[in-house]
Amino acid sequence: MDFTGKTVLVTGGSRGIGREVARQFAERGALVAVHYNSNRQAAEETVATLPGGPHLIVQADCMDADGVQRMVETAVSHLGRLDILVNNAGIFESHPLADVSYEAWQAAWHNTLGTNLIGAANAAYCAARHMIKQGHGGRIINISSRGAFRGEPLAPAYGASKAGMNAMSQSLAKYLAPHNIFVGVVAPGFVETDMAASILASPAGDEIRSQSPLGRVAKPEEVAYAAVFLASEGAEFMTGAIIDVNGASYLRS
Repeated sequence: MDFTGKTVLVTGGSRGIGREVARQFAERGALVAVHYNSNRQAAEETVATLPGGPHLIVQADCMDADGVQRMVETAVSHLGRLDILVNNAGIFESHPLADVSYEAWQAAWHNTLGTNLIGAANAAYCAARHMIKQGHGGRIINISSRGAFRGEPLAPAYGASKAGMNAMSQSLAKYLAPHNIFVGVVAPGFVETDMAASILASPAGDEIRSQSPLGRVAKPEEVAYAAVFLASEGAEFMTGAIIDVNGASYLRS
């Protein structure tokens, strides 16, 4: 898979899955815009490790529609064009119904849907408009979750946001295909990232690892590889597909 001459914007690209996505695209010749929200140092550290370049750092709060638009426009302005968007930015907030106040419940839904779904939708809109204007098509890859299928009882807003992302992706796949823009989804289970570190290190960690017959959770590079594959030449007819990367910990029909 060669991405020489291609440009990529990775939201949530400063760490975890996003950092590995940025690295794998850069290793294959792409110019990468690494997005961050509040941790610029992490974004700088990520860009410093990427081969090739010049790469770019962009900032936005994904809940800020104007900020998302500026992020995409900045990436296009500095990179010259935008070929691939990877919507990876996301949050996970525990909010079990019986244990949180009504105010906390509302806040969890507002923040989670605003970041994971609406923010991703706005980024896809802005990126796709540029791709259509450019006239050479492109790719949009959305990072979802197995939680969209199996449910997230302690964080229902998270599961709903990822289910919404799946539906949005398939709708966009049908709409954008005539414009030569193809949309794919990667749905991981637990991944060895900062977001999951505390629970994987807790007494629940062994049970989580045992959910897969491989006896472990995914590595960031395994999730990133699926995203890179969906963005590659030759994967066009997979538009609308959702690839599970969960080590057979959750199998759906």
